[in-house]
Amino acid sequence: MSYTALYRKWRPDEFEEVKGQEHIVTTLKNQIKYDRIGHAYIFRGTRGTGKTTVARIFAKAVNCEHPLEDGSPCNECSICKAISSGSSMDVREIDAASNNGIDNIREIRDDVAYPPTEGKYKVYIIDEAHQIQGAAFNALLKTLEEPPAYVIFILATTDSHKIPITILSRCQKYDFRRISLETIYERLAELLKRENIEAEEKAVRYIAKTADGSMRDALSLLDQCISFYLGETLTYDNVLEVLGVVDIDVFNRLTTHVAAGETMKALEIIDEVVWHGSELTQFVTDYTWYMRNLMLIKVSDGVNDQLDLSEENLESMKAVADDIEMNTLMRNIRIFSELSNSMRYAAQKRVALEMAVIRLTTPQMEMDEQSLIERIRVLEAKVEEGGAMVSKEQLEMLMAEKMQEGNSNVPERVEDTAIDREEILKKELSPASYEDMGNIAEAIKRVMREPELYERMGKGTASMLSFASINVGADQTSIVLTFDRSTQGDMAFRHYTDGKTMELLKEIVGEQTGKAVDINCRQKDDLRETDLHSINLSKINMTVREED
Repeated sequence: MSYTALYRKWRPDEFEEVKGQEHIVTTLKNQIKYDRIGHAYIFRGTRGTGKTTVARIFAKAVNCEHPLEDGSPCNECSICKAISSGSSMDVREIDAASNNGIDNIREIRDDVAYPPTEGKYKVYIIDEAHQIQGAAFNALLKTLEEPPAYVIFILATTDSHKIPITILSRCQKYDFRRISLETIYERLAELLKRENIEAEEKAVRYIAKTADGSMRDALSLLDQCISFYLGETLTYDNVLEVLGVVDIDVFNRLTTHVAAGETMKALEIIDEVVWHGSELTQFVTDYTWYMRNLMLIKVSDGVNDQLDLSEENLESMKAVADDIEMNTLMRNIRIFSELSNSMRYAAQKRVALEMAVIRLTTPQMEMDEQSLIERIRVLEAKVEEGGAMVSKEQLEMLMAEKMQEGNSNVPERVEDTAIDREEILKKELSPASYEDMGNIAEAIKRVMREPELYERMGKGTASMLSFASINVGADQTSIVLTFDRSTQGDMAFRHYTDGKTMELLKEIVGEQTGKAVDINCRQKDDLRETDLHSINLSKINMTVREED
């Protein structure tokens, strides 16, 4: 007898064996138990989650001669056996991927007129129903709306949005969820025990994770791994080798080199992965998922259960996460997500992967916003380490490096020399308030020019203050940093609306002035100053005259 694949051999024969879809199983069993069976159903969800399997069990249950009390089929009567073997004339499975024309649907419509030969119902299971052509859907519509009492339609699909609303509205809809990792693992462990095959728990869990919520994919992957190491205990390393995937230590090392900007060392790891025989598309997917896990580790300490990592791997990833900025991580995920989409069409996958890694390690090659932020972060790190000094002019050039196209509509700062700002302030503010505002403005300007202060702030961060005007707030006691909507102003605004950055500025200015300082940020289309609340203190010589 020929070998039967695991996913076929262990296909569930009764509702109790269906895993991860309890909400659907319970509903269908109750419909059978209380004789509330519908005439049309849509089973929708991702591949390998049990849509066709549940449809077959349901077809047996509604026709079973001796159904169980809970509505399940007995699997012992002649009708159940005929349906299980595929020989029943009352249950028809139709693959709409290859039988999607109007003639195929007319054949079904003609067949519906004849009552069942053995059981109570004629059941039509239409797989990949979304591939039925438009005219064929129209031919099915009338039959689906008013079928004979003995007919049940079950449409299984992975893309229900492609099915016309006129069809959807006439069916009961059941959403098949992705099956949880733990549920898949328990099922695999159970089947391995029945097959008398030994396997490491870590190996089985990795297969369950790789299946991405599909039980059929998990069984196919397990079958593949068992076949390669037939007669041996299935180990974690065996699984990695068969599936062409990479151990987490490789990802840790690659991320460390990328964060340090060590291009050649990062490319050496890619060379190692290639010679190991790993499938590069899977490598890109796995590394993107790894970086997603790093992001979760950075935002929360309580994600152990969600990540399903061993304590050893979790600790090693925490060490890596501590050394990488969130902005950097998000940029890296974006680049690898783009690579994942284009990888399937790439003629040279290794070259595409190496180009992406070079992009990660050399943000200075790119002009997009996130890359500019990453370049500023790198420069700040070098300044803090004493490895480089960055002038205001260099930083301005860095932040202004954008393609000229797309920036032509950015309004420029407009100076309004017709207003005597100093005179307005003296009339509106008391002498004490006038002096306070002047001291605060001067303290902010000192942050940009005095080494002790800008090193504490971070030189790149402090230099961004040059893109702000320093204004009096509406309450006449607070300061508002106003940024225009240019590329530089927009980037500086987002940087200073970060809570930690603003708190540090308030702390430094407060120490300089001896007062608790309230500083806020806002943006304007331009910086014309036509009222008190737009008066730019940085343009006024704030000299307080003492009266005799």
